[in-house]
Amino acid sequence: MSRWSAVSPIPPPGRLRTLALATLANTVGSGLWVAGSALYLTRVVGLSPARVGLALTVAGLVGLTASVPLGRLADRRDPRTVRAVVQVLQAGVAASYLLVDSFTLLLAVAVADALLVSGNLAVRAALIAAVAGPEGRVRAFATLRAVANLGIAVGAGLAGIALAADTPSAYRLLVVGNAATYLVSAALILRLPAYPPGRPTGDAPRRAVRRPMRDGPFLAVSAASAVVSLHHVVLTLVVPLWVVNATGAPPVTVSAVLLVNTVLTVLLAVRLSRGARDVGSAARTMRRAGLTLAVAMPLWAATAGLPSGAAVALLLVTTIGYTLGDLWHGTAGAALAYDLADPAAVGAYQGADGLLAGLARAAGPAVLTWALLGLGPPGWLALGAVFAATGLAVPVLVRHALAHRPAAAVAGSAP
Repeated sequence: MSRWSAVSPIPPPGRLRTLALATLANTVGSGLWVAGSALYLTRVVGLSPARVGLALTVAGLVGLTASVPLGRLADRRDPRTVRAVVQVLQAGVAASYLLVDSFTLLLAVAVADALLVSGNLAVRAALIAAVAGPEGRVRAFATLRAVANLGIAVGAGLAGIALAADTPSAYRLLVVGNAATYLVSAALILRLPAYPPGRPTGDAPRRAVRRPMRDGPFLAVSAASAVVSLHHVVLTLVVPLWVVNATGAPPVTVSAVLLVNTVLTVLLAVRLSRGARDVGSAARTMRRAGLTLAVAMPLWAATAGLPSGAAVALLLVTTIGYTLGDLWHGTAGAALAYDLADPAAVGAYQGADGLLAGLARAAGPAVLTWALLGLGPPGWLALGAVFAATGLAVPVLVRHALAHRPAAAVAGSAP
């Protein structure tokens, strides 16, 4: 049992474990849907891949608009209850994919889905802060990220059964399974206590709450984190295409690369979260992430001219380094988004941070496939330079953010 505890991302009994189990249920469903959605919508519903892609792209952009409003709602109400309600609504929308039989219906369902997904991320961040408190929220964030990776891997593995059967009934079962996991997650979340927002007592004056979209220094730090977050697109989209089209490595190497990243995330996410204890250390961790990712980009590019065995070896070794940068970025980004936020508007600030990251994710596929696959090694070198420059800029941006807000509202010291 002790050996399992040493490698399991599931925390010991308590509120964080309840939240972790809710995340596990939720992400098993995500794994089911991510693995089978494209095939369901094309093979069962009968839509063309181009129409599916268009609907999901439009929905993703529209969905970003829910991030800040739902985050603000979580600040004004109990984030536990808000998230449970959102998850129940997500269950209904997820089940609605069974009714899709046209592009118009797909667009409507996908927009509703994207609005709830985007808003749920901000509400989730507010709930993590409420459950773990200022001292434990970054570690809790890392714990839940490890759990989420485990859940998605399990869900994708289960989806393989339906994909192997390759029947309409099997694909519809994936839709039902995804919807059911939202209900399980909501039930688990309701086992947590309520976290009503604090209110001034007695004659305590009400202070003005900062609005995240008007907080330029915060937005500058979040925008830098969003730029670094483009590395997710590199791993999940560009590297698979690069392996198949530009290297001599066999296609199965793509699975090996993603598996290495998933396993290391599960094993190391919590340990590496210790490096972002406060604003200063988080800024330095973001700098380290940018520099590490900057090194990984040209190494991946170098695999194009190598024999098959050497290409596979360099791809996997580079993925190990990439994953360290990935985890440092995730930890630092979460710490900065929490610690530079107005304590009275944590949910809204997480929504603004998520909005910028979402915009980067929306632009990333088109820009990076052109730059990296179209330009080749020069494109990889240019992206590495962007990561390095952004990482180096973050401590400066953080010092500027600290200088423009009340000291009492910021945890930690300057970088």
